[in-house]
Amino acid sequence: MQFTIKNEEIEMYNESNSYSFPKYTSQLINWANQNAQGTRPAVVGQMSELFPEFRESGEEKTVEGWHQWYNARYPDAVEKATDKIWTQVNNLRNAIGLIDREMVEKWVEDLIINKTFNGLYVQKAILAALAGKKGENYRLATPYEESQGIDGYVGNIPYSVKPSSYKTMGHLSEAINVNMIYYDKTKSGLKVEVEEG
Repeated sequence: MQFTIKNEEIEMYNESNSYSFPKYTSQLINWANQNAQGTRPAVVGQMSELFPEFRESGEEKTVEGWHQWYNARYPDAVEKATDKIWTQVNNLRNAIGLIDREMVEKWVEDLIINKTFNGLYVQKAILAALAGKKGENYRLATPYEESQGIDGYVGNIPYSVKPSSYKTMGHLSEAINVNMIYYDKTKSGLKVEVEEG
């Protein structure tokens, strides 16, 4: 048997009351919290550890019981998290006043043109970084070299640059007989692995 339970049903079964937020406000508060990091474990505790501890505590298993148990252990956490998020909400409020249509247009253009180009055309950045580490020059492949699976050269060595997911695809129809460079995009940039053959 398979079934789903909606969030509203969980709240009903657990007899908890969710606050009803006006349109867009919850999204903005969540966004402010992401920037302020107000509900990080360092501020409010690690919920995935605290809640099981509460369940094993012998306390009454109600929302009010959880509320009392949590507040006894983290008496200032809600206030600290609220202060951090409120500061960021005010920062957002001030920033929203600076946004006009021209700024939105520049943002869209930056996303579509610059960030897309930089995100999709990582070969040049990777080859340049590798060349810098090896003290060599680099160049991008010619169209003919690209047809052979080469993305560029560092010194005289040809390289193919692929996302790490390429390794798990099994060998596709192409057989690339050059040194491989694999990369993963991370929140802060690229994680690169160079295979020398």
